[in-house]
Amino acid sequence: MVSSSFMAFAALASSFLIVLHSSSVSGWSDGGATWYGPREGAGTDGGACGYQGDVEQPPFSAMVTAAGPSIFKNGKGCGACYQVRCTNHGACSGFPVTVVVTDQCPGGPCLAEAAHFDLGGKAFGAMAKPGQADNLRNAGRLRVQYNRVRCNWHGLDIAFRVDGGSNPNYLALLIEDEAGDGDLSAVELQQRGGRWAPMQESWGAVWKYNSGSTLQTPMSIRLTSSSGKKLVATNVIPSGWQPGRTYRSIVNFH
Repeated sequence: MVSSSFMAFAALASSFLIVLHSSSVSGWSDGGATWYGPREGAGTDGGACGYQGDVEQPPFSAMVTAAGPSIFKNGKGCGACYQVRCTNHGACSGFPVTVVVTDQCPGGPCLAEAAHFDLGGKAFGAMAKPGQADNLRNAGRLRVQYNRVRCNWHGLDIAFRVDGGSNPNYLALLIEDEAGDGDLSAVELQQRGGRWAPMQESWGAVWKYNSGSTLQTPMSIRLTSSSGKKLVATNVIPSGWQPGRTYRSIVNFH
């Protein structure tokens, strides 16, 4: 006879597979993990990638992590997805959870280990057996296995949030919700009737372009993912754009 506790455990594992489904793009490697922020939270509010309060909202839903240098990559790793699992503690479920890089872990174990994840409290607890999340968080620091995976945002389009410091001659964009690789190696801007021009990485997931003259709208954005795939969000920044507004494309990586 199957016990009720086993049924609950199986249901939880199934929910991970449904909600956090991703396809692998690499093999499992060894690393370390800690956690920070509220016990059921998303670490700090936004962190070094610039996502701000979006880290608490879908599609991130607080399943996020700060990352050491080898994974954060000076901001180029922002938006990348990883599966992380632990097996060397009694509270570990052994099932992987999928997290998104949204912050930088600049010191301590994040520098001492070749690969380190400083998970938000919710994500760290999600590696635990049912009812054991607090016991796992009390461990504080764990050895884990991790695996780079493709991001799957279930049909959500890429978002371009215009930074508050933007003006008619200068545009800075926070770019998020890229499917597939999740992270970007290059961003280009095309003004109305113009050629493609490279944008510079400002910090984290924020890219900037200083034209020196009035920007001609609408503007298109061309993205290059970390694996070299390209995608164009045509006329995504419209005439009359405003700082602080978010504009969504009708495209995403596959």
